[in-house]
Order: sequence, then C-alpha cells, then structure tokens
Amino acid sequence: MAVPTLRCGCSGSRWTFALVDRGCRHRTVATFNWIRGQSSVAQQPLHTAQKPRKGAKEWAAVVGLEIHAQISSNSKLFSGAEVRFAAPPNSLVSFFDASLPGTLPVLNRRCVEAAVMTGLALNCHINQKSLFDRKHYFYADLPAGYQITQQRLPIAVNGSLAYGTCVGKQQREITKTVRVKQIQLEQDSGKSLHDDLRSQTLVDLNRAGVGLLEVVLEPDLSCGEEAATVVRELQLILQALGTSQANMAEGQLRVDANVSVHHPGEPLGVRTEVKNLNSIRFLAKAIDYEIQRQISELENGGEILNETRSFDYKLGCTVPMRDKEGKQDYRFMPEPNLPPLLLYDSTCLPAGADPQQVIDIDRIWETLPELPSETRERLVQQYGMLPEHSFTLLNEVGLLEFFQNVIKETRAEPKKVVSWVLNTFLGYLKQQNLAVSESPVPPSALAELLDLLDTRAISSAAAKQVFEELWKSPGKPPAQIVSEKQLGLLQDREALEELCRATLDGHPQVVRDVKGGNPRAINKLIGLVRKATQGRAEPALIKHILEKQLSSPAP
Repeated sequence: MAVPTLRCGCSGSRWTFALVDRGCRHRTVATFNWIRGQSSVAQQPLHTAQKPRKGAKEWAAVVGLEIHAQISSNSKLFSGAEVRFAAPPNSLVSFFDASLPGTLPVLNRRCVEAAVMTGLALNCHINQKSLFDRKHYFYADLPAGYQITQQRLPIAVNGSLAYGTCVGKQQREITKTVRVKQIQLEQDSGKSLHDDLRSQTLVDLNRAGVGLLEVVLEPDLSCGEEAATVVRELQLILQALGTSQANMAEGQLRVDANVSVHHPGEPLGVRTEVKNLNSIRFLAKAIDYEIQRQISELENGGEILNETRSFDYKLGCTVPMRDKEGKQDYRFMPEPNLPPLLLYDSTCLPAGADPQQVIDIDRIWETLPELPSETRERLVQQYGMLPEHSFTLLNEVGLLEFFQNVIKETRAEPKKVVSWVLNTFLGYLKQQNLAVSESPVPPSALAELLDLLDTRAISSAAAKQVFEELWKSPGKPPAQIVSEKQLGLLQDREALEELCRATLDGHPQVVRDVKGGNPRAINKLIGLVRKATQGRAEPALIKHILEKQLSSPAP
C-alpha cells in the first residue's frame, strides 16, 4: 500500500508515516463515560419549543450543528503556504492553492495530529484508516473546482461532548451530552469580497487551502441556548488543546445549524440550514428565530422548504439563500493524489520506528492537557467554589488566568477572591463592555486591596471605594488611595464608643423603638454611625457597641 508523504506544519519539511489500527480507549468527560461507538447515556429528550395555546399541540425542535474550526498551524493543509490573519490579499498563495497544473497535495503532519488530539478529547473512535475525497462544486473562491475533504471515511467518529446547562427556577446546573457524529479534515476555500459600489466581486485566496476540522454533531439539541453552550464548550476544548484558536471574530470558528420542528411522537419535520454563523450570540438568536418561524409557518397552513438560509443580524431574522429541492450533485470521488491515511498506536508501532516518521496515537493521548471539564472540577475542589462560578471563570476569556494571578498574590480566602472577581471586577468590565485584557486594574492591585481588607485595615465599604478609584486611576497603589482618601479603618475604640453614645442621645425615638421590641430599628442607628465615620468602622463592631450601650443603664 502506498504511504502518504507528510509535511510538518511548522517547518515545511517532509515526513512519511503509516497508520494502523488501535484499541478502544476510554476517557471521562464531565459525568459521562463514552465507549467507542456506544453512548452510555440516552439521547436527551427534546424540549418544547414554545408553550402551546390551550387545546393546541405542542411543538418540539431538533437542532444539529456542523462546526468548522481552523487548525492552528503555521502552514496550510496541503501546501507550505503561510497561514496568517489579515495579510494583504493574495499574498499567501502557493501554486497548489491557486490550482496551477501539475501541483500535488502534501499532507500537513500538524493538521493530522490536531485532528487526532481533538478526536481523543471528544471521546471519538480514531479510525485505523481514513480516506480523502474530492467534493466538486464551482465557485470563484475555489479555483480547483473541488474541495479535498473526508466524506466516506473520516479520521474520527462516534464521540460525545458534555456541557453544562441551567434548568428550573433555581437555575440548577446540570450536565448534558451531545453526540459527535464525526470529525473530518478538509481544506478551506478562499474568500469572496463583494464590492456593491462598483458592482464587482474580488477573490482573496489567502484562506484557500487552510486546514479545517469539521465537527459534525448529531441533532440532539433543541434550542439556541443549548447550541450556544455546546459551541462555547467546544471552543474552550479546542483552545485548551491548542488545536485551534477558535476566534470567531477572525473566522476561525464557523457554525452551520440544521433546524426542524415537529409534534412529539410524529416524524421529524423538514429541516432548514442556517449557514455561516460566526458569533455565539447570533447563533442562539438565529436558531431560536428559525424555530419560531417554522412553527408560525406551519400553524398558518404553510410548509417548510428544505432550503439554506442566512442570519441577518441587523434585522434579527433568517433570510433565504437558496433552496435544496434541486440538490447539487457534488460528485464525491476518491482523491487520487492522496493514499489512505493509516495511524499507529503502541500495540502496532514497528520496532525502532523513528518517532518523527510516524504518528503515534497513544503518545498524543498521553500529552492531552487538562480539559475544561477537568479544570472546572479542580477549581471546585481546590477553592470550594460553586460549580456555576467555575463555569463563569472559564467562559470569560482571560478571567481564569486573572483569578489565578490574584490568588497567587493575596492572603485572602479563595471564596472572597471569587466573590470580588466575579461580582465587582466582572461587573465593572461588563458595565463598560471591556475584555479582561483591557482592564485598568491588574491582578496585583486587586490582590493588594484584598490584603488590606483581610487585615482589617479597611472596611468592606471602603474597599469598594478604593476599587472604584483603582478603576479611575490606573497605576496608583491601593494603600496610597486609602491614605489620600482617609479610608483606613477607625482604630480608636473610645472615639467610636463616644460617637455611638452621641448617636443614641440624638435619636431618642429610635432608641425607644429598639427597646420596645423592634430589632430592625438598630440598623438605622448603625447606618447613622457609619455615615458619621464615612464608612471607616466595621458594622459588626458598631452593632456590638450599640447593643452594649443600649443594655446598660443610662449614666
């Protein structure tokens, strides 16, 4: 059998390798175990798409996703051309990318390893042999007239992806799973740039031939929120593995959603495909809109067309692109210039084989990093935080690293750090629509502030004032702000006792209310003392002194 030639994704040098069978592997993802080809959990039940009117039948929605992730590699899937975002148009195009006659594909080793690593992380069975195919269609950004993909026998199949979702009025976090049908390698197309002003379309082939991982999920989802959660979880996994940066803003992660609705217990409805969703927020909106559109159409006596639609984010709705009634014949055929792809594992690795000349699946398995589900579990166990807090720390880009840096530099309890990072710090970011990397408050400043609070140098109220000043005046140390604003905790107990006594003497009616059996009245007294001290006294200490003075006989 012919042995394919591989090119290293980093250096462009050439490699040869063969692929062979491998045994079953098991890996725990969240709370689910997956045996290759067989799920340990039944498919999740479909949720009702909308609350039915009285006497009307309820509807159920079915959602499946096809996710295209750009592989993190210095060069393209079948050529040595560089991969770089926002390069000048047509500056990163090899002869093969431009489909000049006589050019042949050379498979990128890095892309194969990325596909194997992603398949293992998603509990997939890595096929002992995978094949490349040509998918024929004609468009200006595809100069060859076909795309090289893996239609018949992809590199990985039968996996699972666990994700967390909130249910019920209490927003209880539960773990669900979606089946992964397959993961396949394929090359990206170029990019068409439409110039409406000049009524012309220009083609940029920089993206042509870039390696993609297509992750096909079974239709186990039922709404936009679930789909968005799944895509975000996959995004985190790809970033943790380093197989894709998965930056949707740069087109490194694109999603196609297949949506249909039906009455529970009846056959599935006609599905539509919503193409090229490049934002998690728009993905959720597009799916939910399409579900409601189909329900409305059917309830009004219409029919659903098997068509491809796009999402207009300005209008907040899906619009038709083309119908699929006359489905295009892609004329799939084996790629004649690429022999079957065969992989080794430790049971079949030839004695004395050069590690640089083969791809060892077991070695890749052993190098898998900590996955997001494992990171969340570790955070809960290590710091005693709630599971939903661990989800927030991972879901916000850069927030986990910020939290860990604060933890390293402060003596404060982890739970207090969690509270400040997720409530105060994240609240300020969202209020001003900033990313964690754009924060004017570095981890070291927050750590110093929490140390001041932990040593009772300042009160909780004063700490919030200091944080606000840190946000307004980047670079100024918290201790300096405390000194300048005179926010240090009042240490003179005698002065505080005199202030409490003066407050009692000045508000006899409130004192009578407290002594008359109204325990809440003392809160007003505490507030008055705190106002007089400008928040520089601990409420618990104030309350203790007031209760002592109220219970003692008047002098």
